Amino acid sequence: MAAEDRRAALISATLPLLREFGLEVSTRQIAAAAGVAEGTIFGVYSDKNSLLVDVLMDALDPDTTLRAIRAIDAGKTLRVRLAEAAELVNERFTQNAQLMTAARKLVFMSGAHPEAAARMGASRGQLQAALAELVLPDAAVLRRAPDAVAGLFLLFCGGNAFGPFGDPDHFDGEELVSLLLDGLLIRPSIDHGGA
Repeated sequence: MAAEDRRAALISATLPLLREFGLEVSTRQIAAAAGVAEGTIFGVYSDKNSLLVDVLMDALDPDTTLRAIRAIDAGKTLRVRLAEAAELVNERFTQNAQLMTAARKLVFMSGAHPEAAARMGASRGQLQAALAELVLPDAAVLRRAPDAVAGLFLLFCGGNAFGPFGDPDHFDGEELVSLLLDGLLIRPSIDHGGA
């Protein structure tokens, strides 16, 4: 088997283990899942963390989500477009919450993988840019620029998926968009003074 094929097989076998065991997954578990000898891993990767970084980069690739956001019908209202985008982003974030936690530890906090950190930062930038493009047709009715709205949107979705007060089952796309666009007041056009 060619090195690229071994690499792909190891990544594929490691992803479910990384989701289940986090960074504590062992090379023995990975080798068993891939159906190879443990030494095969080190014939392709210098260490376990290098393999885990490749797995994270593959699993957290934003292309599928970006394509789905770009496919949202521009003829729909801003609220509907954002609600559809929120469902997509929430799904991405909740499915990958454990992987994002692993990436924070392995890639960002360790500082050992600057290329992976740059790639993840670029992925977030691509996601924010796609969302900014989604709201751009309605920029005139927004208090903030489309890029800032996209950043707040990601903050809301991220807080819903990762934060200690998040509840992806409670705050669906429509509710998140309502909170973002309308705030918490029932009738935001009325000055509630001290209320």
